Amino acid sequence: MDIIAMARELGKAIQQDERYKRIDAAKKANDEDNNLQELIVKFNMKRSDLTNAMAQENKDSEQLTALDKELKELYQEVMSNPNMAEFNAAKVEVDGMMNFISEILYGSVNGEDPDSIEMHESCGGNCGSCRGCH
Repeated sequence: MDIIAMARELGKAIQQDERYKRIDAAKKANDEDNNLQELIVKFNMKRSDLTNAMAQENKDSEQLTALDKELKELYQEVMSNPNMAEFNAAKVEVDGMMNFISEILYGSVNGEDPDSIEMHESCGGNCGSCRGCH
């Protein structure tokens, strides 16, 4: 089997993984949650309002402050929605799985033994000693 066919098989295996199934179900729940969708539309409109206000030549600092506050409140509403919370939790798991897969592939390309590459917890963003999460 060639390398591309193997990658396609890996993709199919990922879609059978419980972590993928969880995020897929969470995406569908988000799409079907009318309240969440309305909040997202409001958030995007408020973000656009803030962007436009910031682009004005004569900025109104009170208006900017008010828009920023409203945007943050809408963001909190979106993020506290149970369906969005489930999606974010599922995304953390899928991201971890994908980062580990990438770590194995990058390590393999750099000559490491794929069977000896272990999963590392997130470094918190300090790339000083990183061997590749991208």
